[in-house]
Amino acid sequence: MDVVINVLIVVLAVAFLWSRLAPTKGVTNITTAQLRDMMKSKQPGTEFIDVRTPGEYKGNHIKGFKNIPLQQLGSRTSELSQDKDVVVICQSGMRSSQASKLLKKAGFKNITNVKGGMSAW
Repeated sequence: MDVVINVLIVVLAVAFLWSRLAPTKGVTNITTAQLRDMMKSKQPGTEFIDVRTPGEYKGNHIKGFKNIPLQQLGSRTSELSQDKDVVVICQSGMRSSQASKLLKKAGFKNITNVKGGMSAW
């Protein structure tokens, strides 16, 4: 009986981690090098969002990125256009991945997550 319970706990833990860390279907992941190329080409109709805290953003950010902290993103999606591409960045790529999932659920179609975030920039 103890073995069954332990196996069940492990399975639930793995499922939870997979749901948090698995790439979101329909979200493109790019490297910071690809982001640099994208920003150099100045593609019209792209919104750049930094989901870090205001303090993190103030300390260092990429010019052209708008700060909408992850905790506020759900209530501020109306500030973004669902018709435009949205590029999301954070410090390491974890919060931007969560933000990408949130935007996908909110109906956004063209979402790009920057892998490695500002740490890789």
